[in-house]
Amino acid sequence: MEPAPRRGRPGYDQESLLAVAVKVFNERGYEATSMEELSRKLGITKSAIYHHVSGKEELLRLAMDRALDGLFAVAEEAQAMDGRAIDRLEHVVRGSIGVLVDRLPFVTLLLRARGNTKIERAAVARRKEFDRLVTDLVKQAEAEGDVRTDVEPAVTARLLFGMVNSLIEWYRPRSGASIADAVCTIAFDGLRTR
Repeated sequence: MEPAPRRGRPGYDQESLLAVAVKVFNERGYEATSMEELSRKLGITKSAIYHHVSGKEELLRLAMDRALDGLFAVAEEAQAMDGRAIDRLEHVVRGSIGVLVDRLPFVTLLLRARGNTKIERAAVARRKEFDRLVTDLVKQAEAEGDVRTDVEPAVTARLLFGMVNSLIEWYRPRSGASIADAVCTIAFDGLRTR
């Protein structure tokens, strides 16, 4: 039995093509990036790109999914954990920072999505679902007496992830553990009840 023929052209596979596309999307914006520009950046023809993906929309969907799938995997881990909600919340924060550090260009693209396309609207809807999961954890931690009650849980969740998400603007990968420690120290020392 012969192996199935490999799809694509030599020099690029879908993963490396996606990495270049995300870099260009982040630099120029998704809507301002043409397939012609991507082919020039890659040094291959547009038809060679189409051997890997159906088009620019698929590249955007793959990129958004890369970021969101990582975040939801962290949320699922937290939901499966035993223990107090504040510990699960901290796990989500630390894990989300890990996803951000590991997938920085993808998370950057996700956080800049404004819902201008069908794919962006779907990504924004998934982000809102993730935000609800975080808000629910804050509510649970509040009910358990571990989180201060003088701030609305949704506001707490937004402020917490506003801090995490701001990392895309200034953080340059070095050590994800130390930045996660710094964020958690600042955030959870302020959140915990005395």
